[in-house]
Amino acid sequence: MKVLEAKIVRSFIQMCDDGWHQGWHERNGGNASYRMKEEEVAEVKEEFSYERPWTPIGTSVPTLAGEYFLVTGSGKFFQNIIRDPEDSICIAEIDDKGENYRIVWGLVNGGKPTSEFPSHLMNHEVKKRVTNGAHRVIYHGHPVNVIALTFILPLEDKAFTRELWENMTECPIVFQEGVGVVPWMVPGGRAIAVETSKLMEQYNVAIWAHHGMFCSSDTFDNCFGLFHTVEKSAEISIKIRSCVPKKRQTITSDNFREIENDPLGKSFNVHLPEKFLD
Repeated sequence: MKVLEAKIVRSFIQMCDDGWHQGWHERNGGNASYRMKEEEVAEVKEEFSYERPWTPIGTSVPTLAGEYFLVTGSGKFFQNIIRDPEDSICIAEIDDKGENYRIVWGLVNGGKPTSEFPSHLMNHEVKKRVTNGAHRVIYHGHPVNVIALTFILPLEDKAFTRELWENMTECPIVFQEGVGVVPWMVPGGRAIAVETSKLMEQYNVAIWAHHGMFCSSDTFDNCFGLFHTVEKSAEISIKIRSCVPKKRQTITSDNFREIENDPLGKSFNVHLPEKFLD
């Protein structure tokens, strides 16, 4: 099967295009990656070329050795992914030590994976371990309202989690573990990758101050939906703050505990961290 005919590749492209239409990817902003399953690799491997050189990742990810990743290209525009995917995305293979990668498909006009590929791989390694291999998608974009909140709220996990949970009842169900916050750091380097991977031990969302958001999940739909839900809650927060100096009422800690104990919460296996409820 040709790479562009594979369902998983078409779904990856669709997710990226959906993000463009949401306004999360100005110019070449944002990036995405997917850790491919063995059967998905086998399905399209006949189109792979192994002529391009190995390139140092810039970090070591030994538990990802031998894996293949669908990933957006550095400097590529999300608006062009659906128009010319072979120029905009690639499939990269990780070597047997987890220290180098090589492009085996895509980026036909030259280029390399996103500059934040080390951040993606370090966090894929964490999420592969803590989810028993379930998480395969990492998505990064620049949602306007989340970024705006990083200029308003304390850059603390609890402050952001409570603010976002309180804006929509669905939020503590969709991201019941809460969200983590990384203070401003230079993007694309090892330092921000390390700090994000620490947060990914316990969260599926990391908010990068004055920059954007980094999400992990098991499927494209769930990852995109998680990103979308957080940004929608942030939009509600910005609208509230533009109308009144203080909320008149909100969802309380006891209300959140009610969600946990309600049949609805139990059906979604909701267990909210007490550190966000005290």
